[in-house]
Amino acid sequence: MLALRLARGTRPLVLVRRAAVATAAGGTGFLLLATLGHATAHPTDSGQAAVRLLWCLAPLAATAQLAVAVARTDPAARLQRGMAAAGLGPFRLTLLAAASTALTGALGAVAALLVFLRLRGGLGTAPWPKAATELLGAGHPLPLAGTALLLALVPLVMAGATALAVRPREAAPAPSPALAETETGDDADGASRTAPAAPSGLPWGIALTAVGLTVETYAGRGTAAGAGLLPLPGRLVGSPPGVLAGWALSAVGLVLAGPGLVHLCGRLLCAGRPGALRLLAGRVLQEEARRIGRPIGVLCAVASGGYAAMKVFRAAPLETFGPLTAVGAAVVLGCVLASALAAGLESRAARADATAALRRLGAPAALLRRAATLRAATLVLVLAPLTWGVAELATVPLVR
Repeated sequence: MLALRLARGTRPLVLVRRAAVATAAGGTGFLLLATLGHATAHPTDSGQAAVRLLWCLAPLAATAQLAVAVARTDPAARLQRGMAAAGLGPFRLTLLAAASTALTGALGAVAALLVFLRLRGGLGTAPWPKAATELLGAGHPLPLAGTALLLALVPLVMAGATALAVRPREAAPAPSPALAETETGDDADGASRTAPAAPSGLPWGIALTAVGLTVETYAGRGTAAGAGLLPLPGRLVGSPPGVLAGWALSAVGLVLAGPGLVHLCGRLLCAGRPGALRLLAGRVLQEEARRIGRPIGVLCAVASGGYAAMKVFRAAPLETFGPLTAVGAAVVLGCVLASALAAGLESRAARADATAALRRLGAPAALLRRAATLRAATLVLVLAPLTWGVAELATVPLVR
């Protein structure tokens, strides 16, 4: 009930973010229901059903990531004045955030069920065209338990990921004065500059990406163009699973390397003798590397995989792509873009006090806007070629 009251009193921008989460949950729930419908129409072909269910894991993970990113920016999940006196401590606020996320996911799942039944002709209307009928298994009854389980899976995963991400953590101990002195250096003008510590995932991310590319190269030997991918939902293409395993390792490597790459971009901006603009932009990137690095790494991984898939499928027949493939790709791409945007909003909110202090000290608004533009341009100039290079290397053993 409290989650419903908070949802009614939130600002329009917060409602838009929750609507995006509900839409993503609806798309993922529709894919799961389509898998169930296809399985009921083809009860003897368990292999296809298993493959289609495995492909639903990518939209499910992307939806959970978006739910976590939106929950971090939700004002209702923050410890505000008076909440502790009302009995809402950090633990109960975590439960409140998980309940709000589950409620949003449940709304999307119900909408997906209505659309799915409408397309199958289950609401007293005629089913849609033959292609949709074949994909959704129209004319075959759905098991009630399986339908309820798949619909409940999406909000439960979203709520669990949200509770795990926003759970209360112990505050890190303050560094000792001696340690602070060792981490502080002096520039040429004698002004002290304390650089944030770099994330530790960059070497592991690079290693995993290299291992993934190696596995894919080994698994893709002798594979014709367009025939090296796992069967897609909606259409079938024969394939060895080693190629997908290599892509998965490369994607995980990019995700792990994301915070380190963002921190590296900040160090590049601060290299040499930076002015106020470069120093401000670089320090912000270094400070926010852990907050925005992971969503940016996921975005790079999805962009790399999408580019590689499009290049491989360019030589394949158009029947390779089905409507469910398009729905899954739209859900994943929309979720990662929205997650990166939500992480940027969270970073901006975390810097609100520092930005206000700069404005009080006389920093012009144009300087802050130029610093934000410089940060975005640096991330694009550094990460876009890296993403393109990983995608090109991933397609080498498949496109010949």
